[in-house]
Amino acid sequence: MMALERQRKIVELVNDTGSVKVTDLSRLFHVTPETARRDLDLLATQGKLCRSHGGAIRMETESQDIPYTERESMNSQQKMEVAEKAASYVEAGDIIALDASSSAWYLARALPEVELTVITNSIPVIQELGKNNRIQAICTGGILRVTSMSFVGPLVEEALSKYHVNKTFVSCKGIDVTAGISESNELQAVIKRKMVSIADKTYLLADHTKFGVRSLVHTFNLSDIDIVVSDSEVSPEIIDVLLQSGIRVE
Repeated sequence: MMALERQRKIVELVNDTGSVKVTDLSRLFHVTPETARRDLDLLATQGKLCRSHGGAIRMETESQDIPYTERESMNSQQKMEVAEKAASYVEAGDIIALDASSSAWYLARALPEVELTVITNSIPVIQELGKNNRIQAICTGGILRVTSMSFVGPLVEEALSKYHVNKTFVSCKGIDVTAGISESNELQAVIKRKMVSIADKTYLLADHTKFGVRSLVHTFNLSDIDIVVSDSEVSPEIIDVLLQSGIRVE
C-alpha cells in the first residue's frame, strides 16, 4: 500500500474510532512502528489528527465546542467573582499558566498591576495580557482551534514542557467527588494536564454550576488540585465533602 493511501485510511480510522495506537497501526498496515509514528507526525502537522501518547486522537469538529464568545457571557457574574478571588493568589514575580477557558480570560482581566510572566494557549487571554505592560506574556502556538480561539496539539505540549510555573490556573466542565475533574474536549484536556504537571500549585477555577457534573474526558484527579476557587453560590455540603477529601475551597 502506498504511503498516501495508508495515511488516508489512518485519518478515516481515527475519525471513526476517536483514537488509534501506533502498535495497532503497525499490525494493521504491516509497517514498522517507526513508519506508523512518522505517518501520525505528518498527519498531525497537516491538522488531520492530534498526536497523543503512543498514538493519535481525532480532531473534533468545531460544532462540538460552545463558541468562545458564548462561553464568555455564560455565568459572567460568577466567573468575575471567581476571577477576583483567584487574582488574590497572584504575587509579584510569579510565573503562571492560564488555560483557554473563559474563566482564565476573566482572571487575565483581574490580574494585579505587578511584574508577572504568564504562559497560555488562548488568543483572548494573550490579547488581554497585552494591555498590561508589566506582564511578560508567552503564547504557546500550535494548531488553531477557531471555536475556542485557542491553540491545541503536540506543539502546545512541547512548548509547555520547556517551562516551569509557580501556579497554574485551569477551569473544567465538571467536578465529581468520585470521578474527579472532567472536560468535554480531549484536546483541551491534554493541555490542562500538561499545565498541571509543570506547576508547583494548581488552582481550579470553577463556579457552582460545575459541581456534581461528569463530562466526557477525565482530565485529572481532585488530589492534583491545591485550591478550588469558586463563587458564593457553591453549597456548604459540597465544600464539606471536598474539605474531607483534603481539598481547600475558596
